[in-house]
Amino acid sequence: MTERDRLLRTLSSYDFAVSDLHIYLDTHPDDKKAEDALKIYEKKSIEIRQEYEEKFGPITVNNIGGNRWSWISDPWPWDTQEG
Repeated sequence: MTERDRLLRTLSSYDFAVSDLHIYLDTHPDDKKAEDALKIYEKKSIEIRQEYEEKFGPITVNNIGGNRWSWISDPWPWDTQEG
């Protein structure tokens, strides 16, 4: 597995946990343990996303940092096969 794949898989896992905890907290708003876990997973998701974008570019068009065309810069993900 390439570093890019590893980071995307890790990010997906944290993002899933964040979404799932939001749903859980909708029905269990007083669960302090879940709230604490949510904060941890949100922070970790942000860190992993930043690491990925520093190394491989923006994941979405919303994260282009002022240059609205930077997300289409070469190389495209399928042009650089690692490993």
